[in-house]
Amino acid sequence: MDLIHPQLAAFAAVLEEGSFDAAARRLAVTPSAVSQRIKALEDRLGQVLVVRQAPCRPTPAGEQLLRRVRPMQALEAEALADFLPERSTPAVARTIPVAVNDDSLETWFIAAVAQLHQRYGYLFDVRVDDQDHTLDLLRDGSVLGAVTAEAAPLQGCNVHALGAMRYRAIAAPAFAARYFAAGIAAETLARAPMIVFNRKDALQWRFVRKVTRAKLAPPMHYLPTSTGFIDAAARGLGWCLAPESLIAPALREKRIVIVDPARRLDVPLYWQHAAIRSSTLQQIGQVLREAAAGVLTTAG
Repeated sequence: MDLIHPQLAAFAAVLEEGSFDAAARRLAVTPSAVSQRIKALEDRLGQVLVVRQAPCRPTPAGEQLLRRVRPMQALEAEALADFLPERSTPAVARTIPVAVNDDSLETWFIAAVAQLHQRYGYLFDVRVDDQDHTLDLLRDGSVLGAVTAEAAPLQGCNVHALGAMRYRAIAAPAFAARYFAAGIAAETLARAPMIVFNRKDALQWRFVRKVTRAKLAPPMHYLPTSTGFIDAAARGLGWCLAPESLIAPALREKRIVIVDPARRLDVPLYWQHAAIRSSTLQQIGQVLREAAAGVLTTAG
């Protein structure tokens, strides 16, 4: 039993699953039925909503509609749990799409979602992106909430401070002695290979700007792994920023050093979600804040 109109349910399923066939399997109907429902919805609204390619994605009009449908799905699940408790078991629960940055995922976020699953039976569809870009997934309707570096709430969203992820610049002892024996400056940063998560990652550049205003073009490695950053630095691949909460073991083992003990980079993080009166979102927000408090710090 679904409370949301079948056309809206088909629309959301296509975008969540990425294809008409996968959406049909989830909804237990034929791909033709899914296609007909999407076409009927587009005719009603006078807009093309889905780009029909692999994977399917929303048009700008589809993004606008998806932002409205996501909160409806959360409220539908809560209503079914109230009136049909048998529908609220984990086996039939609807997944909750959320976005998070990789460093949070590797440090405190998994503990939070595990607690939420154990306590409430929630299932999660976790999307990972840079903390400066997770809000894009909330903006386009892909997720219901996001851990983000953006403090200003999106229209129709609430925002809650989580704390700040503290980063330190690290490198292998031999690497630091080779490149930074004379200290951290524009000249040394320009020569020292730098490890960057991906082309969206601005953390290392923020640190460089704290040290110098010079325009630098250092040698770079792209390495999309948070925990792998520490191992890569320890093996002499380059210097990088890593969460303070992750580097302690490698520091104790003297596999790495902090190349500039006087400087740190604090990145404030926030939980943004659709502004609806939802017990699900209240529970998620509460557990996220509790989990983050054990790892994150006060920015300063």
